Amino acid sequence: METKLRNWCMVICWLSLTLSTVFAQTYLPKNMKKPSILKPGDTVAVVATARKHLQDDFKATTELLKQWGLHLKIGSSIGLDNHQLAGTDEQRAQDLQNMLNDDSVKAIWCARGGYGSIRLLKHLNWEKFEQNPKWLIGFSDVTVLHQKIQSLGIQSIHGIMTVNIPRATPEAKETLRKALFGEELSYEIPSHSKNKVGRVQGTLVGGNLSLIYSLAGTPMDLRGEDLILYIEDLDEYLYHVDRMMMQLEYKGLLKQLKGLVVGSMTKMKDNDIPWGKDALEIIEDAMKPYAIPLVFDFPAGHIPDNRALIFGSKVVLEVNKDKTKLVFE
Repeated sequence: METKLRNWCMVICWLSLTLSTVFAQTYLPKNMKKPSILKPGDTVAVVATARKHLQDDFKATTELLKQWGLHLKIGSSIGLDNHQLAGTDEQRAQDLQNMLNDDSVKAIWCARGGYGSIRLLKHLNWEKFEQNPKWLIGFSDVTVLHQKIQSLGIQSIHGIMTVNIPRATPEAKETLRKALFGEELSYEIPSHSKNKVGRVQGTLVGGNLSLIYSLAGTPMDLRGEDLILYIEDLDEYLYHVDRMMMQLEYKGLLKQLKGLVVGSMTKMKDNDIPWGKDALEIIEDAMKPYAIPLVFDFPAGHIPDNRALIFGSKVVLEVNKDKTKLVFE
């Protein structure tokens, strides 16, 4: 009797753990809400959600926004210094919260990445943002905020941050402007030799591969139907790229995808004993079982030509032998 009771307790515990894991992984809504497009005279706020941002007079940011007919509001996190971070978690979170709640702010632009955005999530209240969504802009560490916002069913923009403006290409800046002002956004680039051809329609999500990996099993995890995944990364060991791709496979994300877009894999590192494959070969190998369109060297990520992507938007991805098209609806 005791043995049967013990076995039933083990079964119940296993089911409880399994179900809690499943329900923690939110399935993304099929149709995500688009924040209001910007118009001349609107205000864009700049905040530091991660690494400190000290040596910037925002001249380049002010000039660019002025060209676009927009005004700049500098958040209280700018200039704060707490070791690597722009102030304490509470200070950074309060600054972001203020901008989320401020009706006069129409878009929030992250100053830089690094690390630290994930530490803010437990301090934030998204209720007013859900009622009145606005654009959030950034990439790299900001992937955490993108995935949180997509879990709420709202679109956001993967694009340059204010620290990137001086070295960003004209295309990177212009595509961000188009995304903010609701103008037609589409890309046509030469195809890479490792691409897989095909044409699909789906919802574009993703960001930095390391951050996607770190959010697995959380309410911000990427799960859903008709997803087209974009990934990029910086300064990672090649064996770890392989580990992350294996994790995406084992959790079932890769088999759910309609397509995969790979941006820059910048400054990858290797050990004294080489891994034997570069980052693109690792990704290509992981995607062999899946007959979906695959794009390499898309112009986005940790490069000057970091073109804007609207996460949560419906897109058409068409990969041919000579060119690749990505069209936002």
